[in-house]
Amino acid sequence: MTVEQWLNHNQLSIDIWKNKYQWKDETLDEWFDRVSGGDEKLKELIINKKFIFGGRILASRGVTDRKITYSNCYVISPPEDNLESIFDTAKKLARTYSYGGGCGVDVSKLAPKGSTIHNAAKTTSGATSFMDFFSYVTGLIGQEGRRGALMISIDCTHPDLIDFINLKTDPDVCTKANISVRVSDEFMKAAAAGDNWELTFHRPESDEIISNTVNAQDVLKLLALRNWEWAEPGILYWDRISNFNLLDNSDFEYAGVNPCAEEPLPAGGSCLLGSLNLAEFVDKPFTSEAHINYSDLMMATKQAVIALNKVLDEGLELHPLEEQRNSVRDWRQIGLGTLGLGDMFIKLGVKYGSDWSLEIIDSVYKCIANVAIITSNELAKTEGCYPKCNKEDLLNSKFLNSLHLEPSVLEDISEYGLHNSQLLTCAPTGSIGTMLEVSTGVEPNFALSYMRKTQSLKGKDEYYSVNAKIVNDYRQVTGNKELPDYFITSESINPTDRIRVQGRLQKYIDASISSTINLPESATKQEVYDIYVNAWKYGLKGVTVYRSGCNRGAVLSTSIENNAVTNKRPKELEADLHLVKANGEQFIVLIGLLNDKPYEVFAFKPNIQINIPNHKGIITKESKMHYNFKSDILTIPNLELANNAVEERATTLYASMLLRHNANIKYIVKTARKVNSVVTSFTSAVCRVLNKYLPKQVTGEKCPECGADIINEGGCKHCSQCGWSKCE
Repeated sequence: MTVEQWLNHNQLSIDIWKNKYQWKDETLDEWFDRVSGGDEKLKELIINKKFIFGGRILASRGVTDRKITYSNCYVISPPEDNLESIFDTAKKLARTYSYGGGCGVDVSKLAPKGSTIHNAAKTTSGATSFMDFFSYVTGLIGQEGRRGALMISIDCTHPDLIDFINLKTDPDVCTKANISVRVSDEFMKAAAAGDNWELTFHRPESDEIISNTVNAQDVLKLLALRNWEWAEPGILYWDRISNFNLLDNSDFEYAGVNPCAEEPLPAGGSCLLGSLNLAEFVDKPFTSEAHINYSDLMMATKQAVIALNKVLDEGLELHPLEEQRNSVRDWRQIGLGTLGLGDMFIKLGVKYGSDWSLEIIDSVYKCIANVAIITSNELAKTEGCYPKCNKEDLLNSKFLNSLHLEPSVLEDISEYGLHNSQLLTCAPTGSIGTMLEVSTGVEPNFALSYMRKTQSLKGKDEYYSVNAKIVNDYRQVTGNKELPDYFITSESINPTDRIRVQGRLQKYIDASISSTINLPESATKQEVYDIYVNAWKYGLKGVTVYRSGCNRGAVLSTSIENNAVTNKRPKELEADLHLVKANGEQFIVLIGLLNDKPYEVFAFKPNIQINIPNHKGIITKESKMHYNFKSDILTIPNLELANNAVEERATTLYASMLLRHNANIKYIVKTARKVNSVVTSFTSAVCRVLNKYLPKQVTGEKCPECGADIINEGGCKHCSQCGWSKCE
């Protein structure tokens, strides 16, 4: 079998395999052997796409020519409140990235802004001031086929909480990190009641106490606002994380979460990932006789737990840090998850989020959880329990008791314990799900047809048109062209139904779940706020929200109005003409608009000095590479000939291509400036004009002249009331 045959000749799938997971020039059969470790049963599961390891294992297992970990994710020991510890943390991050792992780090132990320190600075710049440093390290250390990944979290009692929430409203700050707030049940209750909330930090060495009182509901609303605008920060429901797992009855503590938040881990903790493809366990799909093959699912679950433990043992000495090797040896966390849940429902003819789908989740995930526990117990009988295992505490854990295991199983656990302290998770599986052409993680299909942007496959932005394979599968089996109503996508599902699904899943998962609630651009700030409250009520451990059209660009895009692949350019486009000066030179910059959003760029230097106002006109496409501009006061007969400098034409063509594929303007500007080692007058003029189309952003600063809010608009900070501008 060739990789083309295995992956159905899908080019994106093939590119993912070749650029992310293939080692040197190995064949597909050699890859199967390497990744399965010679285990024939496991190899058969992978060939049949019923189970797939996480990306680090697929890329690294059996590789001997470099230092590389099998783990996707780690949590670094939280930095203590001193410079030595902060810089040691950066060193640990760098070393972990160099081995291919992503990291989580919590900054709650760092003193807040204004705290007294005994050096030249006199007061500390605060916990958030070091986040950009950690982010910089993440971007600095390259990884083959991917960039480093970082999650930074902070506790909801920290006095720098508001600064943390507002941090990423500056698009140039902390660009290589995800950020999340750890909220407690007490905070959520205070928010629901509209009560005040105390932010407090105690420095034992000086007995200094820094405190501030805020309104909890106002803080939660600010979180919702920033998420509505920027898709961050996320929320971690820390009491649920701490109190519903296999260790919840002990003195064990989580130190943070991994970059996608599906794995809460102790200091130095690491987790190996693998996923069951639920879509492949449906027999007679798309028919009235469709059903889940539970016998196959149970066998695959057992094999997966055994396989992940083998990989754990194999990779024990490959962790980059001693604290990681010790933690993995002591706690033995594995993360068995699923992908293809959305496709499984479609094959069964069940609507994602319906009451019926929740009943199926109960059946499927309880089966997986029970088999995983039993298999870990069987491994404990033959190979011993994990070194930190306290069998009495384990038997009294809330998670274990919620599964209602058979008395004989509980007796065996009482005698032998478990081989793993953590077993089950739901990772996002973006790359492996896309490679296998199946719905990712526990998400519904993002869309049935969409554009996917990737930077990690070929070292540059690449765009792929993706069509959900399950649509073609359904049509081949049924002969129907029209899709039934259970073919739904992420944006079409009511957020409450998404929360109900995740809440039901969490009952059977001892770690956590990475799942994004996708909202349409029309979603309100109140809807985001309500999601936060409802997610807490339904027992989620965390929630991520992404609103289409927010200020942060997306990897996946379905926008028809901004997508050149799905929306052909009209013959005529309304356009804005801008006359600008850069470094003393005059330029005309034309921005073609589709649905009032920038769609294309033309720019050139006029051969004579002109004096006309900025105004609107029409750009008409006469033929290929022949565009005219016409307004009431100006006509330009052929825009392609107006500028004959090759480098300058390349800049506008590149910018136009990215605009048509819905790229975020701030990244277009950033890229345009990087393309030229010296920013030319031409590039500066184009970037200045494009910046005018960036959305307004409240910075939190006050005007030095009138005291009103400062907003960031068009790439420049200025007063919302009196006209003061930092750019003047």
